[in-house]
Amino acid sequence: MQRVQGSPEKIKDWLRRVEKNIQVGEKMASSIELIFEGDSITNYWPRTGKEVWEKHYAKLHPFDFGISGDRTEHVLWRLSQGQAKGMHPKLIAIMIGTNNVTNTPEQIAEGVKAIVAEYQKRCPEAAILLQGVFPRGEKPGTPARAKIKQINQIISKLGDGRKVIYVDFGDKFLQPDGTISAEVMPDFLHPSAKGYQIWADAIQPIIDQFFPMAAKP
Repeated sequence: MQRVQGSPEKIKDWLRRVEKNIQVGEKMASSIELIFEGDSITNYWPRTGKEVWEKHYAKLHPFDFGISGDRTEHVLWRLSQGQAKGMHPKLIAIMIGTNNVTNTPEQIAEGVKAIVAEYQKRCPEAAILLQGVFPRGEKPGTPARAKIKQINQIISKLGDGRKVIYVDFGDKFLQPDGTISAEVMPDFLHPSAKGYQIWADAIQPIIDQFFPMAAKP
């Protein structure tokens, strides 16, 4: 399984982040009930999306394993090193693949499929909330948009509505003409606080299924 590529310092920083997540996760393992997995888009939940995170997830005993720049193979490597060891979450929210856009849709989908399988092996009691890769790029019709649509079409077949719940709400980030507003994604890739609110609203019905008491006032 492949680790991150780049300068020696970048690799060291990434390994430190992975090691820290594993160490902190092991200490919290018995209490973690909700896992978020992915790249920078997930990583920024407690930062850009902090207010939304605190409102929707902080009380659900969550852990955010997302790391900026990660591809599907990086998540697989992290899992092979002991990430999620001893954890028994109710739900695992996965959104990964946008950093693999240089690969074919089929290759990216295979990576996502492998991640789902690895989490199912390590946390067999958990349900997987598999989220379609978000649209990227300001305007519709770009190669990245077309590839993401293909990826999502393939990974949607992993959903069974019970142990793997697939959702694709990427259209909620789009304007009627298919463009992405800078108010929702300032760089047309990473959500703003408004974008994280859109995300939270889209998955809340599923969160409520697994955390019904949290839905009550």
